Amino acid sequence: MHIVLGILGVVVTVLILLHRLADAGIDLGGLNPFLWRRRRGWRQRYEANPIYSLEQPREIGALLVVAVAKIDGDMSAEEKRVLLAEFEATFSMSAREASELLRSTAFLLGDAQLLLTNLDAILAGWKDRLTPEQVDSMLAMMERVSGAAGASTNQQREFVDRVRAALAPPRLPAGTWA
Repeated sequence: MHIVLGILGVVVTVLILLHRLADAGIDLGGLNPFLWRRRRGWRQRYEANPIYSLEQPREIGALLVVAVAKIDGDMSAEEKRVLLAEFEATFSMSAREASELLRSTAFLLGDAQLLLTNLDAILAGWKDRLTPEQVDSMLAMMERVSGAAGASTNQQREFVDRVRAALAPPRLPAGTWA
């Protein structure tokens, strides 16, 4: 009986100490590894760059096309005009919707250097979300936008080539029985 009373005394003492610690602002619930993992996952999603979370093919294509225009600095008026025309024609949008898409993707892109430095990893995550027809259409839009203000620059050509290499379907070997 004295052992049971000792155990109950220890349990009550521990509970009172935990309650006092909670009153002082020290919560031991934060030591839960499952809660920590969940909190860490949400923090990573919240603090991550929104470019990594794009899922819609239209958003992905618009971002890459705007990146071609912004890769060598700010967009010129001619590039903006061509971008709006491309969005209206290719995505079947009104002028207002195309303008909103251009503004949102330009804001989302910010500085194109993040996209340039992590292009292979970003495109690897997007490759399964785009069909071959969408990739071809997007590459054609990128070519038209890069040549909007005259000849495309070396940075624009290199960017389009990197996107084409990462997203284009693998070529079949030549020959009848290959």
